[in-house]
Amino acid sequence: MSTITVNSSTALRGPLDFPDSPLSQAAKQPLMLGLFLPIQTGGFSQSTYPRGTDWSFEYNRALALRAEAHGFEFAFGLQQWVPKGGFGGASHYRENFLDPFMATVALSALTRRLITISTVHILYGDLHPLHLARFAATVDHIAGGRFGLNIVTGYDAAEPRMFGMERIVHDERYDRASEFASVLETLWAGEENLTHEGRFYRLEGAYVSPRPKYGRPIMVSASASRAGFEYASRHSDVVFTSSPAGAVFERAIEALPEHVAQIRAPYAGTGRDPKVIIFPMIICKPTREEAFAYRDSIVAQADYESIRAYTARHSGGDAQGWKGHVPADRVLGGHIQIVGSPTDVADALQKLHEAGFDGVQLGFYDYAPELEFFAQNVVPLLEARGLRSKAV
Repeated sequence: MSTITVNSSTALRGPLDFPDSPLSQAAKQPLMLGLFLPIQTGGFSQSTYPRGTDWSFEYNRALALRAEAHGFEFAFGLQQWVPKGGFGGASHYRENFLDPFMATVALSALTRRLITISTVHILYGDLHPLHLARFAATVDHIAGGRFGLNIVTGYDAAEPRMFGMERIVHDERYDRASEFASVLETLWAGEENLTHEGRFYRLEGAYVSPRPKYGRPIMVSASASRAGFEYASRHSDVVFTSSPAGAVFERAIEALPEHVAQIRAPYAGTGRDPKVIIFPMIICKPTREEAFAYRDSIVAQADYESIRAYTARHSGGDAQGWKGHVPADRVLGGHIQIVGSPTDVADALQKLHEAGFDGVQLGFYDYAPELEFFAQNVVPLLEARGLRSKAV
């Protein structure tokens, strides 16, 4: 029986190489819109101000269907491993947490156009690339090419200990991830049975089927470091990044053009063009005054106990994308925070596009009504500015 070995220098054709793939179709939008699903208690905001946001699958299913109806291109699920009670506080922040892989697989079968993307910690426990290659190829067929993996390596010192492991040094994590991704790609290519004796992984006569519809599932990288950008340039269609200058929009927007340029630099000469996205938290009301009053009400009921617990755990991590962020950013959450009227929000999103972003993955405080308000009041402004098209 024939075997082949991993060749990490040969890139497998991906979804962006196929003009009819869901990702290629989504990328026709000047500014893609995504939704960061609140599949965990409290979503992304650590406040006790009243809201209806809920972690349940039923609630997130309804959100995904509404986002699809409003023309959004994708939806993400976060991954995090938390102890009993989550981060505590009055809000019991992240006490309940749906698995993003399972949740997005289920959503992919319930939607028709929306791209669903799951975050996966590939280095925890005994997850083997052979397992994930088959899992993801299967979902690719369930979703008709509308599924992606957001590959992360785990910055938190506490999470790997849940799996009986110690955290691996930052850059070595990306070395492991690159070998892991190369094995995935070779398995998805399916040219022959795979025998691989690598630095971190070993396979003998391994094979998975069926073939993904567009070469491989969509590959996403959540990166903010040089090692992460190098990894992304070899393996990722989409780079999901944070602000290096904190969550306050006015400071962040000054740093983001150079940050996006650093992400794109390793892709030079590869013939590949990544789609770069970021996570804005949207606080939008009919007027600027109402929006800031709403923001102030949320902040006034900050869940300081859960913020202290989150900050203590986060400070033990080695993530390089949050250096400019402060604990106060956690009350609203998000990589950046956009507060104002529909025109203010459209202005900010336009500035992100001008800074080099291809898309935004949006979060809201009270998801269901605020998603509807955004769709009815901000999206038409984006269309009028040429940032969105009703028909792609």
